[in-house]
Amino acid sequence: MPNHDNLRDVRLSELIQVIEDRFDPSWAESWDAVGLVCGDPDAEITSVLLAVDPTAAVIDEALSEGAQLLVTHHPLLLRPVHGVPATTPKGRSVHRLITGGCALYTAHTNADVADPGVSDALARAVGLAGPLRPLSPSADDPRRGLGRIGELEHTIPLREFTARIAAGLPRTAWGVRAAGDPARPVRTVAVCGGAGDSLIETARAAGADVYLTADLRHHPASESLEKSPMALVDAAHWATEWPWLADLAALLSPNVKTRISTLVTDAWTHAVEGVQ
Repeated sequence: MPNHDNLRDVRLSELIQVIEDRFDPSWAESWDAVGLVCGDPDAEITSVLLAVDPTAAVIDEALSEGAQLLVTHHPLLLRPVHGVPATTPKGRSVHRLITGGCALYTAHTNADVADPGVSDALARAVGLAGPLRPLSPSADDPRRGLGRIGELEHTIPLREFTARIAAGLPRTAWGVRAAGDPARPVRTVAVCGGAGDSLIETARAAGADVYLTADLRHHPASESLEKSPMALVDAAHWATEWPWLADLAALLSPNVKTRISTLVTDAWTHAVEGVQ
């Protein structure tokens, strides 16, 4: 546990520099919206809440505990807006943060490709051992890139690996679904935090026995199983990115008090099995 006894107030600008030294905003995709959303860079910060999504419930949590900074993975304002009136959900969020004295900062696709980044944390959470390498390396630095691929310590059947994933990730209504022979031996594992079905072919070409990601669609998954025995595992989007928050907390905790939100902000709230 970090020792917060000797912490000093730090400026928001200082914390932003710490984050951006690790997760350079220039690494973000051109369509992304990362960085400071609202807040005064000169404001003094003592407490930070970390979360995947800047939902209204998470903002409630940040304000109720007196956090001066909320850092999220997903952007609040991903699509361009021309105003933030309090009559709209996003505008209301901005107003509540500002009037509550809480800044909002986002590290999204720049954290996805970082070394280490979101997929490194996911890989560790599901038991990958030894060195990891990017599944899709960045053009300017092969240590960075989307996804990760590595090895389990021992070969295990897909059904056991699926259970390990369910145990290693926070619980959601979505759960964990696997496609492929439950008895298939798996050792080489590819992962990608968040929506990653665009990397199915990349995972197959890399020699993965199984590919873990989120938001897998029916047709790409079905077609993948027709091409090769590589198994697929689909977990909730929020759950695959939540483990990264611990890395972010470790990065910031020498400077300020940090807490990781445990609110489940996955969009799917319940599931019902069919009766036929």
